[in-house]
Amino acid sequence: MKFEVLAPGPQTTVQDLGRPGLAALGVGRAGAADRASLKLANRLVGNPESYAALEVTFGGLRVRFSEDAWVAVTGATCVVRGGRSPGLGVPILVRAGEDFSLEAPSQGLRNYVAVRGGIEVTPVLGSRSTDTLAKLGPPALTAGMTVPLGRAPLTFPAADLAPQRAFPDELVLRVTPGPRWDWFVPDTLAQLASAPFQVTSDVSRVGVRLAGPTLIRANDAELPPEAAVPGALQVPPAGDPILFLADHPVTGGYPVVAVVDEADVDLAAQARPGQNVRFVLRNRKPGA
Repeated sequence: MKFEVLAPGPQTTVQDLGRPGLAALGVGRAGAADRASLKLANRLVGNPESYAALEVTFGGLRVRFSEDAWVAVTGATCVVRGGRSPGLGVPILVRAGEDFSLEAPSQGLRNYVAVRGGIEVTPVLGSRSTDTLAKLGPPALTAGMTVPLGRAPLTFPAADLAPQRAFPDELVLRVTPGPRWDWFVPDTLAQLASAPFQVTSDVSRVGVRLAGPTLIRANDAELPPEAAVPGALQVPPAGDPILFLADHPVTGGYPVVAVVDEADVDLAAQARPGQNVRFVLRNRKPGA
């Protein structure tokens, strides 16, 4: 069983839960930017949460299945076309030869399309995910490509509807002081939490560049590259932070002033250009 890609949209990649545990070898985790949405889409079609699915950035995907398929779409708010019960958060039966498509989202940035049986491209280092920075895994989808699907699992969906919480106009993300918070002038963490930042057009699976209050370093010493996690707020010399996402690198010599809580990283992955982001500081350190 397979499907044909009629249109991939701005960017559609295959994603699962990535390659955890290989950082010592210089291999990032990658995987779905919004992991909760990937897991939910898989559950809705009876797949294990770890199965590979499609991550669709800003809609535009159009595919055609070779056989009848059960599909579920989660994540950003968008119009789904095709199948007998189109919509978000529900299993959808798509008939063989029928087109199935996603329009550009009105809220959020990324959708996840799970197909019962999962996407069965060849795994690389234990994962079928595309790492756009390291160039690991399958390439991004292109028109005319055919994508293989696995056999339906023995498990069945546990629910036929999973309503999603509406995306807020302004994202509120909880942060804790980062490993180099003390490389900045006093009150930088308070400054980080005092005013909103705006998402620039520089958004990808690697990270989100933000514009707002300039964060000024007090220590200009050279800093060797350091390991980072999704949610790290690295601050280049210009003072505008970059929020790392799934395909992030090491820090590149710039200090990490704060780290978004892991529970909020999925929401951060749905940030759209022009949207405001406000940080809420937790676990303030003495003197910060």
